Amino acid sequence: MEKIDIKDDEVAIFAVGGLGEIGKNTYGIQYKDEIIVIDAGVKFPEDDLLGVDYVIPDYTYLVENIDKIKGLFITHGHEDHIGAIGFFLQAVNVPVYAPPLALALIKGKLEERKMLRNANLNEINEDSVFNFDNIKVDFFQTTHSIPDTLGIAVHTPAGVVVETGDFKFDLTPVTHQPPNLQRMAKLGSGGVLALMSDSTNAERPEFTKSEAWVQKSVEQIFDRTTKGRIIFATFASNMSRVKMAMEAGVRHGRKIAVYGRSMETAVRNGRELGYLDVPDEYMLEPQDLKKTPADETLIMSTGSQGEPMAALARIAAGTHKQIKLQPGDTVIFSSNPIPGNTASVNKVINELEEGGANVIYGSINNIHTSGHGGQEEQKLMLSLIKPQIFMPVHGEYRMLKIHGKLATDVGVDPDNVFIQENGDVLAISKERGARVAGHFPAEDIYVDGSRIGDISSAVVRERQKLSQDGLVVITATINMETKEILSGPDFLSRGFIYMRESGDLINEGRKVAFNVILKAMNQDGANEASIRDAVVEEMGRYLFNKTARRPIVIPTLIRVK
Repeated sequence: MEKIDIKDDEVAIFAVGGLGEIGKNTYGIQYKDEIIVIDAGVKFPEDDLLGVDYVIPDYTYLVENIDKIKGLFITHGHEDHIGAIGFFLQAVNVPVYAPPLALALIKGKLEERKMLRNANLNEINEDSVFNFDNIKVDFFQTTHSIPDTLGIAVHTPAGVVVETGDFKFDLTPVTHQPPNLQRMAKLGSGGVLALMSDSTNAERPEFTKSEAWVQKSVEQIFDRTTKGRIIFATFASNMSRVKMAMEAGVRHGRKIAVYGRSMETAVRNGRELGYLDVPDEYMLEPQDLKKTPADETLIMSTGSQGEPMAALARIAAGTHKQIKLQPGDTVIFSSNPIPGNTASVNKVINELEEGGANVIYGSINNIHTSGHGGQEEQKLMLSLIKPQIFMPVHGEYRMLKIHGKLATDVGVDPDNVFIQENGDVLAISKERGARVAGHFPAEDIYVDGSRIGDISSAVVRERQKLSQDGLVVITATINMETKEILSGPDFLSRGFIYMRESGDLINEGRKVAFNVILKAMNQDGANEASIRDAVVEEMGRYLFNKTARRPIVIPTLIRVK
């Protein structure tokens, strides 16, 4: 690991995850022997990461400095900010401070992993204040697509560092939790050394529309849908959207059934914490759905991204155990497809339409708005906080770059804007400004099932190769003493060729393998490893010449005396 050089009068800021990507948000602020960690997010794998369930940060730097960590502070309860909490605490078991809804979600995650008993969990709100030896931490309320969203201010002798969390400036939020502009302005007027700010929508030159704008559209859809069931699909984590749909259902006399594990959890937590105002008599048990008239029914469902195992996709495909699509159903997609999910979403929409449903989706229906601020809101945050130094976070490289340019547009010195990578340590002080003070390893860690870190990039490449070109197994029984092949070689293919229709290729391939093994056995110093290497090389060359494909070749040698 490169030496990290932080002077006594400097505060350091860094990202363990969250730079150059959407997801894995995990940030650190370090002054002398104290570190504040902000968020513990997960990233969901791209399609090419075959068999990988989650991508999490490399926590090595935090593990090596665990005695300095004062706590993990959570900005809000979305997966890209709390989804890796179990993995984080497994590596670095420190106190966790989170707002109410995020805390409820974290408790559920830790309970599933049987880690709740050993966790030190603490509830916070925007009036909470924590004083450590040299550092003070306080908060300000922001607005996002989930209640209880906080920005965090870390006060050090070197200066104040602000991390916004995810935000937009929604002045009419359905959660009734408007952004605390006064507190942000007070921070700015007091002097902020550095700002780390959400860059997600840096490419959008706009103010993001309010959830109240979406609420009007949802109300209009419910008003005109007087016949048939309404099936409402959205992100379970978008509590604002869940709230407006369920409360619209109550106002229109519709009983509500909830399907999908994450949606059930969100609704349960939302009702327990008072964010969802839905009387008990309006909540349907699954067995009561068939007894309820269609025009008095609202179904809240997961699957707005076309996920094949989510409730909506199974309803569309006719495989859901409890819900069968009915002609006259109205299905509302209250989300935009995440890049990469468009084909899956379109497939589900087509199946729903074929089943006789009326599907409402897309921007023309005004049924979705982002939870992240556009360029105008990013400039407003910069203008309120007035940082000396700016480090954009939470975004892919192009988003960070655009956000950096917005900072210079509102008066930040271009020399004080830093586009960093995960693992870069930026040391800052009022007098000397900022400098890169070193770097620590911050590569992606792949989680496959319950195994963490065993899935390397080499394994992923092999999986990709298997999915593209298949596998060939060459099996032979050999006697190394007499230099004879006693049986075989046998040729087995999976995902490469259809063996029943490839007799000539297989027979010729067996001859090639026979000659390669015999030749390799007779080389000076021959052993099983050298024979296997020869088979891999020669069979790979032969198969490519014949098919223009490169399957994985696995030689299996059975050695007898």
